Amino acid sequence: MKFLNEMWVLIPARSGSTGLKNKNIKKINNKPLIYYSLESAHKIKKFKKIIFSSDSDRYINIAKKYFKNISIHKRGSKTSSKRASELSVFQDFIKKQKGVLPKYFAHMRPTSPIRKTSTINNAIYKFMNIKQKYSSLRTVTEMSDPSYRTCRIVDGKICSILRKDFDMQKYWKPRQNFEKTYFGNCIIDIYKTENILNGSLWGNKIFPYIVKDKTTDIDSMEDFEYSKYLFAQNL
Repeated sequence: MKFLNEMWVLIPARSGSTGLKNKNIKKINNKPLIYYSLESAHKIKKFKKIIFSSDSDRYINIAKKYFKNISIHKRGSKTSSKRASELSVFQDFIKKQKGVLPKYFAHMRPTSPIRKTSTINNAIYKFMNIKQKYSSLRTVTEMSDPSYRTCRIVDGKICSILRKDFDMQKYWKPRQNFEKTYFGNCIIDIYKTENILNGSLWGNKIFPYIVKDKTTDIDSMEDFEYSKYLFAQNL
């Protein structure tokens, strides 16, 4: 296998979503969600190949209707179930390749349709400059309320998220008492192909690329409506 000094982007869109049926092709401004990730990918010169990955011929035909020059990864049932890992999708794509692979993969999910081209380019530029020290990059957003203050319900009682501790007085303090925490915002993730071949998307040295962009990761009707609102605000 020959490795090219390139970055390819994979956009996965399975058809069997349960939280919000067919969410990957729900429309905002008369365009399906998959359109926006494909559109964003086409604006990035660093991406030498754009791969649309789906189990659905319907989804594939919709993607090809808008963008002719994309590569298609047709997934089987094993990599399209609700329990299938993202790693398995990349591994399945790689397994079907003959001859060459890129050194790097970018990952852009259709459920995050709001992306700034400048943010993607800056994240790629950053990773290419620190790739010797880090195994991957993930764009993250600071949480307004630190994770330490959240809770579970265990045996019918409120319990700490960190351990089986029911003394919540230790955790329900002003947020300034805790370290900042972050969530992955799905704008872009960047992986090394060598790590994927070794069974890991991320490796153990993930660079946190912190952004303040308004974005969404759609998994419910509330998320979808909020995304429509952000589009209306031109954010």
